[in-house]
Amino acid sequence: MSNLTAWERMEIIRNKNRPTVNDYIPAMFTRFMEFHGDRLYGDDAAIIGGIGYLSDQPVTVIAQVKGRNLDENKRTNFSMPHPEGYRKAMRLAKQAEKFHRPVICLVDTPGAYCGIEAEERGQGEAIARSLYEFMTLKTPVISVVLGEGGSGGALALAVCDELAMLENALYSVISPRGAASILWKDSSKEREACEILKITAEDLSHFGVCDKIIKEPEGGAHNSPEQTADSIYEYLVDAVSRLKNTEIDTLLDNRYAKFRKIGMFTE
Repeated sequence: MSNLTAWERMEIIRNKNRPTVNDYIPAMFTRFMEFHGDRLYGDDAAIIGGIGYLSDQPVTVIAQVKGRNLDENKRTNFSMPHPEGYRKAMRLAKQAEKFHRPVICLVDTPGAYCGIEAEERGQGEAIARSLYEFMTLKTPVISVVLGEGGSGGALALAVCDELAMLENALYSVISPRGAASILWKDSSKEREACEILKITAEDLSHFGVCDKIIKEPEGGAHNSPEQTADSIYEYLVDAVSRLKNTEIDTLLDNRYAKFRKIGMFTE
């Protein structure tokens, strides 16, 4: 699979049969209980949050929800969270910190919703606050990019101690379509933008952004959802086991250093 282009991977992760968090959560976590609402405005179906057990370890799970059909996508706003979704995530993350539970974030979004109502309710502030809170959260945070990891909408749940990506997942400062619209004023050049952005798991591992690439079955995760879930589960069990025994001060120092060193440039 490593010889696939970024655009070919984009086509794989947009496959309508690709597993979503609604498949992964029941497969990886037992006794999962979903929590609703941000205690400020309402509940956002684009983000699921709750508590479950990873093996015998209680964890907080925060996940962006993609739909498999039009009805599901309409309900979850095509996996584009509103501010209340990020505020719900922060509420659950702070609760996890209080009870020393590791936080597991499952990222799969083309980006945060940029509609007028989202802006009126403070979308920019909610994302910025999420970045701030997760950077200083005094409990382990592990994020896994399952498919699309687009822009600040993804980064808001990806400030973490370890970032893993499925083999065909993409993670970018902006969606390829958005980049094409800005660079060339032509969204039809999405494919060209996808290739030049360097957003594959291999690219990001080389840049030091991605810490672990989780292998997918031949042809993509949709060809064996159970095998993919098992691979993610094994990684999460190992990561939680390593990070939960790390001193909090060391954890926070390492997290800060992880993000300070990101960036490739020439002068």
